[in-house]
Amino acid sequence: MVATGIAVGKNKGHVTTKRELAPRPASRKGRKSKHTTFVRKLVREVTGYTPYEKRCMELLKIGKEKRVLRFLNDRLGSIRRAKAKREELSEIVRTLRFAK
Repeated sequence: MVATGIAVGKNKGHVTTKRELAPRPASRKGRKSKHTTFVRKLVREVTGYTPYEKRCMELLKIGKEKRVLRFLNDRLGSIRRAKAKREELSEIVRTLRFAK
């Protein structure tokens, strides 16, 4: 809503022009950078998978999607994180199948 210059009413106040502000650093939050992606990929390659991730991948191989979700929910604490991890692990299982 634009100010009208009148002292009363819904759009009261002095008429001003909006300034164009530079984007704040917080607006980048959550975006993946190339460097971060590279480092995470490298760390995953060096360290491998945790025991619970290995168990989940075995369950995914035999088609126990729901069991994996429940297991991950217990381990990670939220259904949203569990779904994301299940997708990540099922993608890995899929790539391993095509690699063979």
